[in-house]
Amino acid sequence: MKLALSTLGLPGTPLPAVADLTARAGYHGVELRTHPEEPVHPALDAAQRASVARTFEAAGLDILALATYARVADPDDTTDLTQLIELASDLGARYLRVFPGGAGKDTPAADIRTEDDLAVRRLAEAAPLAHRNGVRVLLETHDSHRTGRATARVLDRVDHDGVGALWDVMHTWLGGETPEESFTHLSPHLGYTQVKDIASAEDTTPLPLGAGVLPLAACVAHLPPEGWLCWEYEKRWYPLATPLPALLQPGHAYLARLTGTASTG
Repeated sequence: MKLALSTLGLPGTPLPAVADLTARAGYHGVELRTHPEEPVHPALDAAQRASVARTFEAAGLDILALATYARVADPDDTTDLTQLIELASDLGARYLRVFPGGAGKDTPAADIRTEDDLAVRRLAEAAPLAHRNGVRVLLETHDSHRTGRATARVLDRVDHDGVGALWDVMHTWLGGETPEESFTHLSPHLGYTQVKDIASAEDTTPLPLGAGVLPLAACVAHLPPEGWLCWEYEKRWYPLATPLPALLQPGHAYLARLTGTASTG
């Protein structure tokens, strides 16, 4: 299994430093947070895109995914998925993360159906272009569709190789699913899996891997050996959390033990 690191844990860090830190710690790839406040966003021109790609290629790292903030179940979201797919293709990213972004768990059943319909339509429209460009759009288990069951409910209807699922193990756990239940729902669609650790359902401040309550070993045990596992340490949202650089090598060693991979890249 290959290991990746999300740049959400390294806010404000220039891309060459991100590449250096990630490669030195033994990871195989990166998940790039894609937002106007970050170095990677759709407004980059062709030369800038090529420079980003070269930065990680030179470090021997794959760009696993672009972590975007498109919300496909939100009627107020106007994100252009075409631009994001083209950016992912230009950077050589395998995947493009999108959120559902619906109203949430207390939404009336009729509105849930409407949100599902919107997500299905937007993903189905994006799927052929993504597939032609060698990119897969992944719907993350998050917010209004945080469980594997809810995410699969949308993806089963889309039924296209150009879309799939991103399993955020914290959100499915918070949604009340066991790892086995989540994997059963997501496995027909699974792109890759995000891991993290937290103190409790009430305190989601990021912790070093293995120091919290999430059933990481049980989640990883279900994954195919040829897949990707990405550590998302949400330092961007929790500025008082321990800085990530000091945790990178211990985190890699922990994931290597869970996955049975070598301890170096």
